[in-house]
Amino acid sequence: DAEEYQPPIWKSYLYQLQQEAPRPKRIICPREVENRPKYYGREFHGIISREQADEILAGVEGAYILRESQRQPGCYTLALRFGNQTLNYRLFYDGKHFVGEKRFESIHDLVTDGLITLYIETKASEYISKMTTNPIYEHIGYATLLREKVSRRLCRTKNESRKASVTSEENTPVEKITSLVRRAALTQNDNHFNYEKAHNFKVHTFRGPHWCEYCANFMWGLIAQGVRCSDCGLNVHKQCSKYVPNDCQPDLKRIKRVYCCDLTTLVKAHNTQRPMVVDSCIREIEARGLKSEGLYRVSGFTEHIEDVKMAFDRDGDKADISASIYPDINIIAGALKLYFRDLPIPVITYDTYSKFIEAAKISNPDERLEAIHEVLMLLPAAHYETLRYLMIHLKKVTLHEKENFMNAENLGIVFGPTLMRPPEDSTLATLNDMRYQKLIVQILIENEDVLF
Repeated sequence: DAEEYQPPIWKSYLYQLQQEAPRPKRIICPREVENRPKYYGREFHGIISREQADEILAGVEGAYILRESQRQPGCYTLALRFGNQTLNYRLFYDGKHFVGEKRFESIHDLVTDGLITLYIETKASEYISKMTTNPIYEHIGYATLLREKVSRRLCRTKNESRKASVTSEENTPVEKITSLVRRAALTQNDNHFNYEKAHNFKVHTFRGPHWCEYCANFMWGLIAQGVRCSDCGLNVHKQCSKYVPNDCQPDLKRIKRVYCCDLTTLVKAHNTQRPMVVDSCIREIEARGLKSEGLYRVSGFTEHIEDVKMAFDRDGDKADISASIYPDINIIAGALKLYFRDLPIPVITYDTYSKFIEAAKISNPDERLEAIHEVLMLLPAAHYETLRYLMIHLKKVTLHEKENFMNAENLGIVFGPTLMRPPEDSTLATLNDMRYQKLIVQILIENEDVLF
């Protein structure tokens, strides 16, 4: 259980080095400098040479001045004393000061961060290069282990009730082409909805001392010391992020909305097999709308569809989309289509788009079906499951074609551009591919029992 989890002992060596790093010492120019940029202070010494800067800074570790380049007037240089030598860096300003990727509010902060980095990299370069070779992440389990255990404990009852329905749904015989291996892998997983997901790392500034949750070493510097996963909150060094497995466990507190959220992120955050929007809308449509004329082709009122979107964003799976609130089933159908259109990565992903289009161009029906099946296996598990569930539903829609006038071809026209978009935002590519998009969805509907 989570209570048994023992946090690792953080490695303090780099923290101690940061404490030992030289402190910045601003050397003020004794005279008033004409044409001093308004964003520099008295540390600006005007147009002076490297040799003059070296004389001014000599013997004072951590001392710094700013100067204008003799060779390139209008260009500015930070001259910094470190390791008994004067280092010169081209200095830039765009509202903040920078010499590299990091941007600082003040020159003092820039120099402080630079001295820390220089000192640590000088004293511990070999240590840093080996930092990722024996990570606590793999041997002790870090915080993901804790989060998974807590998640399993809290969701155990819910999972077991879901597993019963999922197993009965997935045990139907499948002929010709099967995906039993994928299904078996999902069934054997003790956390049934534990789809693989990469972390969504973004550069982050940590307030106060922070340690990397991958290697257990201190994250040094004043700002942008590391990266944080915006979905689960994992904090690691930028270099360590390359080694972190695709095991992100999104935290609901960090997922602010349902629409426009990455599909895998959403299902993992809610611990569901598919996005709850898909389940809720399809359940409602199958309960009262399968015979509705022009289902998915006839549009509902845009403002009402936006209301449904806001309800899901606000209330999640508790959103009320019943007939008493939205009597027009086209509103629910429109909300479902909008969810798919708003996905940052379409259900049929950008990575697989061209492969699906190429498969659709195969003239031999059997070979085409085989090629489509092979590409389906490349979809991320959550995308595959969502597409599978949607195709089962759309097949049911076609069974009521006499009443709703929606066959597989008509549904392909509607859902082709909704489920798949070309990676490059090109109108010409979209127009050229439209008939293949339609054909792919049509084939998926007509052969859902074989392909999935």
